[in-house]
Amino acid sequence: MKATTAKQAQRHSRMQQEFAVDSWLLLPVMVLVALGVIMVGSSSIAVAENEGMSSAHYLIRHVIYLGLGLTLAFAARLVPIAVLERFSPLMYPLAVLALLLVFIPGLGHTVNGSTRWIRLGFMGFQVVEAVKIMFILYMAGYLVRKTDLIRSNFFDTFKPLLLAGGLTAVLLLQPDMGSAAVITAVAGGMVWLAGAAWRHIAVLGMLVLPVFGYAAMEPYRLRRIVSFLDPWQDPFNSGFQLTQALIAVGRGELFGVGLGASIQKLFYLPEAHTDFIFAVLAEEFGLLGVMLILGLFMLLVSRIMAIGVRAHRQDRPFAGNVAFGIGLWLGLQALVSIGVNLGVLPTKGLTLPLISSGGSSVLMTFLALGIVFRIRYELERDAAATIKSRVGPRKMRL
Repeated sequence: MKATTAKQAQRHSRMQQEFAVDSWLLLPVMVLVALGVIMVGSSSIAVAENEGMSSAHYLIRHVIYLGLGLTLAFAARLVPIAVLERFSPLMYPLAVLALLLVFIPGLGHTVNGSTRWIRLGFMGFQVVEAVKIMFILYMAGYLVRKTDLIRSNFFDTFKPLLLAGGLTAVLLLQPDMGSAAVITAVAGGMVWLAGAAWRHIAVLGMLVLPVFGYAAMEPYRLRRIVSFLDPWQDPFNSGFQLTQALIAVGRGELFGVGLGASIQKLFYLPEAHTDFIFAVLAEEFGLLGVMLILGLFMLLVSRIMAIGVRAHRQDRPFAGNVAFGIGLWLGLQALVSIGVNLGVLPTKGLTLPLISSGGSSVLMTFLALGIVFRIRYELERDAAATIKSRVGPRKMRL
C-alpha cells in the first residue's frame, strides 16, 4: 500500500515538473497577447468594413492564428533540444531554399510590391518569419562547434555574418530590408555573446554598414530616409505614414483618448492593425499604455536572456545560444517596430511581436516561445536530477 502511494506521489511530482512553466516568462506573453487581441479588434474594424467584410473579420482571423500558434508552442515544448541541435546544420540551406520559394511562379505571392509570401492553401505565409528561427538554430549550433575559434579566429567570427549576408542578399531582392537588418543584427549579437573579440566585432561592423548604406540608396528607400528626417516636408506623400503615426501618438497624451476612440485608424493611418498598431495603441491608451508595452517587452526579453545565461551555466551551450538568439530577435523586432511608430527610425514593414495582426508572425513567434519554454523545462529537469543524485548517496550513508 505504501509502495503504491509512493509511486503515485512520484508520478504526480513528475507530472507537475513536466507541465510547470516559468511564470515570469508566461506573464508578459499572456498580457501582450491579450493587449494584441484588444488592439487588433479596435484598429481593424474600419479596414474590414471598407473591404466589404464583417467588422470582426481581422479579429476572428487573429484569434484563429493565436490558437494555431498556441498549438505550435505546445508541440515545440515537447521536442527535446538535443533533436534541434542534431538538425541545426541543415537549417541554413533550408532557410535559403525557403527564401527562394517566393520567386517560383504560382507559389510566390506579391503584396504591395514585395514578393515575400508563398501560398499555402487558405493562407499566405511570409517565409522570412520561419527563416529567422532556422537561422537562429543554425547559428546556435555553429557557435557550439566553433566555441574556441570564435574567440580568437577572425574568419570563424566573420563566417556567420557572411552567411547572414547571403540571406540579406535574397531578402533585398524581395525586397525586405527590415528583416535583413534584424537577421544581421541577431547574428552579430549572438557572435558577440559567444565571446568574440571586440576588435573582430568592430571590423565586422565597419564591413556591414557600407552594405546597408548602399542598399539604402535605392530611390524608394532613400525617399523613406529623407521623409523620416523631416516627414512634414511632404506630409501627403512620402511622409504620410510617419506624420499620421506621430499625430496618433500626440493625440494620446498621458492617458489616451479611450479604447475604440482613435481617429487615426479611420483610414488616416495605413496598416493600422499591422505595422502601425503601436501608434493606435499610443493614441487610445496614451503614455501609460506605451510605458506598459515597453515594460512588458523588457520583462519578456530579459527573462529569455536570463534563461540563456542559466543554460550556459548548466553546460547547455546550444540551448543557451538559442535562447539568446530568440531574445535578440524578439527584442530587436519590437524595438524597430516601436521606433518606426514613434518616428525615431525609418519606416520598415515589421510587425510588433504578439500584438500586430499577421498570421506568419504570430505562428513563428509562438513556435519560438515554445522552444524557450522547452529550454526552461530541461534546465529545471537537469537541476532536479543533479540535486537528487547528490541527496541519494547521503541518505544511503545515513
